[in-house]
Amino acid sequence: KGVRPQLDAETKRRIDNARDTLVGKVTDPKGQVEQITIALTYKFMDDMDLQAVRLGGKRTFFADNFEPYAWSKIMDPAVNAQHMHRLYSYGIDRMSENRGAAPLFRTIFANAFLPYNDPQTLQQFLRIINEFEYGNSEALGDAYEYLTSIMGSQGDAGQFRTPRHIIDFIVDIVDPQIGESILDPACGTGGFLISAYKHITAANSDADGSQSLTPGQLGRLADSLTGYDIDPGMVRIALLNMYLHGLVDPHIHEYDTLTSEEHWNRYADVIIANPPFMTPKGGIRPHSKFSVQSKRSEVLFVDYMAEHLTTNGRAGIIVPEGIIFQTQNAHKQLRKMLIDDYLAAVISLPGGVFNPYSGVKTSILILDKALARTSASIGFFKVTNDGYDLGAQRRPIDKDDLPQVRADVQEYLRRARAGDRTDNWTPATGHVVPREKIAADGEYNLSGEPYKVRGRSTNGAKLVRLSEVCELQKGTSITKSRTLPGEIPVIAGGQKPAYFHNVANRLGETITVSASGAYAGFVSYHDYPIFASDCTTVAPKDDALIPKFLFHVLKHQQDAIYNLQTGAGQPHVYPKQLADLEVPLPPLDVQREIMGEIDGYQRVIDGARMVVENWRPRIEVDPAWPVVELGEVADVVNGGTPKSGVAEYWDGGIPWITLADLPAIDSISEIRGTVRTISGDGLRQSSATMVPQDSVVVSSRATIGRIGIARIPLATNQGFRSCVIKNGEVSSEYLALALTNLVPTMHAWASGSTYKEIIKSRFVHLPIPLPSKESQAEIVERFNAESAAIEANRELIASMEARVRDAVARVWG
Repeated sequence: KGVRPQLDAETKRRIDNARDTLVGKVTDPKGQVEQITIALTYKFMDDMDLQAVRLGGKRTFFADNFEPYAWSKIMDPAVNAQHMHRLYSYGIDRMSENRGAAPLFRTIFANAFLPYNDPQTLQQFLRIINEFEYGNSEALGDAYEYLTSIMGSQGDAGQFRTPRHIIDFIVDIVDPQIGESILDPACGTGGFLISAYKHITAANSDADGSQSLTPGQLGRLADSLTGYDIDPGMVRIALLNMYLHGLVDPHIHEYDTLTSEEHWNRYADVIIANPPFMTPKGGIRPHSKFSVQSKRSEVLFVDYMAEHLTTNGRAGIIVPEGIIFQTQNAHKQLRKMLIDDYLAAVISLPGGVFNPYSGVKTSILILDKALARTSASIGFFKVTNDGYDLGAQRRPIDKDDLPQVRADVQEYLRRARAGDRTDNWTPATGHVVPREKIAADGEYNLSGEPYKVRGRSTNGAKLVRLSEVCELQKGTSITKSRTLPGEIPVIAGGQKPAYFHNVANRLGETITVSASGAYAGFVSYHDYPIFASDCTTVAPKDDALIPKFLFHVLKHQQDAIYNLQTGAGQPHVYPKQLADLEVPLPPLDVQREIMGEIDGYQRVIDGARMVVENWRPRIEVDPAWPVVELGEVADVVNGGTPKSGVAEYWDGGIPWITLADLPAIDSISEIRGTVRTISGDGLRQSSATMVPQDSVVVSSRATIGRIGIARIPLATNQGFRSCVIKNGEVSSEYLALALTNLVPTMHAWASGSTYKEIIKSRFVHLPIPLPSKESQAEIVERFNAESAAIEANRELIASMEARVRDAVARVWG
């Protein structure tokens, strides 16, 4: 696993302070990074001038007409805030015209401006920037990388920051070499290019870290790195990021890879990228040179990268799952092209790698143009754990498949390039499939799971086709309007019933696999009568297979089942697709042994889950406490939603809350990031307004009573009321707790025919008990202690669920 930036506490403090100073004026995280980038560059230019003077040289950056605007003159203690504002804003506005500055710096300042008119805020901000000292050091580069990491979602193009350890993993596998040209056509902050540079310099260093490359070779290596990005702000950020990592003349170009033809005839030996996943409304309008005709950005980017490899070129590309199995013609045409001419390996990543910014499931395509011409096979590999949990916080865990997957992929590529046999070699984290087998049905599915060899022995259990040992039956389609009053649950997607019927079409132990929609491939177990609707029922043919054991085996393969979907429009998983799925069939005594172990874990899970599900944050109200209306202690702010069809209103980096960010009722969420973001234009267009950090947000429409504390400044949609604390009478934590007590009141006060809503004019009258500040603190402390115990139970559930998965995994060997 790649090493994350190691920052000393003081450097991290400076970066955080700079952002905190800007947040009231520049709400977009990307905009904050841009302003810090401009200010750091401005200061470093003056630092280099001062260094040149100390060494007997002269100023170049701030000479002649620009000398009055030097950083050291701006920061002179005699300069007041208003004069500082005039000097700095004029300096950054004109810096792109400064002939004393190298092209890199003029590019960074192109179209730069100060987006707020507040001399005091600027003075405070520049004083923090003044604490940074210039140096082409790894420490400063890592500090800037930490800064760029806060952006998460980058701009309006659907980009998401790629975690550092995933970047390093891909670069290690593609293995760029000195002398090769390296391209990232959607470079963002330049992370892939910096990783490639570090990879090559590390490969040419001795055990003590001494560099064996000559200055000339290092210069040619820097010249070999090229990046494109459509966003001028990202170009500015990438330029400084690469500069601070020792690349003094980085080649980053503002360029629309998909619609411009200027660089079409430029090829690269190595291409590494995480291209944007999002296609704007109406689609991309590419030029006519692409082999695959599509308006989808992910299709066009993969096409571009494949077609721009040199004869012996290699690539590592992160792609969304649509590339892997979608049945549209463009997707199939792209996969056929890859299988025929480019593809060497596919690596499946877990679904939460990009949390909290996106839950999209992704894979990595490893392209090798020379290998594709000579190898008859493709390697498929799977990462289950990447060293971090898959929740919103991405906390480190002790399970990390990346080293083993990296070793397996590298060994597969070594064997294939050497012409050694790969059909008789089984990697620990994957399997090898002939190209002709993938192409046989014309779908060119790249999920890998459907091609696993049947009949292998795994830990004493023979793999058999599911249809050999089970009856598979499509459920009976039924809508709620056709059901009759009854108590038989109708199962369609998830395990919970959609509605009820008075007739059961399955009795006893039944396994269901949902067919389509959000729950496609979801596996459920029922030990009671059900009516199976939009799903497939799976039942063992005889006593050789324990139903509950089979459920756990299928649950273990849920990702593989999901990838079996076929059909245009809304893909489905039906009995026909499930029939060839392979499952292990160990002896009954082994099944019973595994189920005994799992049942023990399940009892712990059930007990911990009962604690979690039955705990509620509550305040025991003392009748002696005074009671005030909510409006007396907090200003209530409504939310709003920008127009959905206007692309520039969305994904702009301003945190914007929806119900997805407040997942639990009768709990309190700490909101440190949001699933969706809007732009400044979107904020101004809607009725939403920014609310400050530590405001309490409450869902007030339909699902009433979800409560959170905003630990960042944010906006909300119209389904929320935000409580901005007026004075010191209540703390945010206490107010949030008090509002949990009032959820039943909120429901009682709600009105509306289409959906229930508690309107602002009623919401402000909610009665808030108001004990002393000391009592409030004691109540919050007790709540925090209980919350910690609940969190420990959640962690116990996760640990036991992992043990269940491990127990099932053992049967595969």
